[in-house]
Amino acid sequence: MSMRVGMGYDIHKMSPGRPCILGGVTIPSPLGPEGHSDADVVIHALMDAMLGALGQGDIGQHFPNTDPKYKDANSMELLSHIMKIVVQRGYRVVNCDIMVIAEEPRMGPHIPEMRTVIAKALAVGTTSVSVKATTNEGLGAIGRKEGIAAQAVCLLETL
Repeated sequence: MSMRVGMGYDIHKMSPGRPCILGGVTIPSPLGPEGHSDADVVIHALMDAMLGALGQGDIGQHFPNTDPKYKDANSMELLSHIMKIVVQRGYRVVNCDIMVIAEEPRMGPHIPEMRTVIAKALAVGTTSVSVKATTNEGLGAIGRKEGIAAQAVCLLETL
């Protein structure tokens, strides 16, 4: 059995009037991540981790922000495409661990739903999906509530 691990990272500016979609869940917030797609930093970091485990580059190579067809794209649909690549390459997701870094919005109440949504997309149980959150303790752009970031690690194994 072959196992492969990858890591991912994403960061986006927070802007008023943007929907706040994180981990496939819409979170009530006056600010939302700004980006070419829906800017879901959680799913973007996860996709980069999955692609990294496969040695298949990053989401910018698969879904370039210069391509108008990805304007306002739903990151859960993009994740579905990445899952097809995982399976085509003969792998399955074992588990993933995701850290959201933000001062606001508060993630705690939304983490169980994020885990459920992500687990369904990855075809794993919720115990195979970890989503955690931390703040930047008021430091830097994230600490000033100007941005939001996520880090992810994903373990794949051969089918």
